[in-house]
Amino acid sequence: MSTPHDFDFLHGDWTVRNRHRADFLDPDSGWEEFDATSRCRSLFDGAANLDEIDMPHLGSKGLTLRLFDRETERWSLNWSASGSGRLFPPVTGDFTGQQGSLRGEFHGDDVYDDKDVRVRFVWSGISDRTAHWEQAFSADGGATWVTNWTMAFSRVTAATPQQPLLPRTTASGTPAV
Repeated sequence: MSTPHDFDFLHGDWTVRNRHRADFLDPDSGWEEFDATSRCRSLFDGAANLDEIDMPHLGSKGLTLRLFDRETERWSLNWSASGSGRLFPPVTGDFTGQQGSLRGEFHGDDVYDDKDVRVRFVWSGISDRTAHWEQAFSADGGATWVTNWTMAFSRVTAATPQQPLLPRTTASGTPAV
């Protein structure tokens, strides 16, 4: 059963290794890989969050608004890309499992290349430092799926201060402690 804090793991800054297919519906099309950065912040005391992903390789950014419906105890994930500026149809779903094996699965309907498609997002591999997201499309109502985009998230940690290259000295030239 989902809770308003399912996406708490995502809050903060991330580096993201992306892989996506050249043709989202062709399981034989090649993969393109590139890096991105993402920042997610909590809203509504955890029952919503907003993230922006910067993908310089594609020359675009994306934005996801996630909202927890307290009545149905399900999440809606709402995506927009800077290139179009439009909000795509949401995917809805929930999380199963417990900390260490948490898995979220979300489904919706969309159109890709003038074809009606079912969309599936899966969140898995969730820890304090990593997470995995994947997107798949189905052009046959969910009988078969083509995974067409994956993201491997790695937590950005605060940089540790650099030690000075030379020992500090006092005014008299003796090493400082």
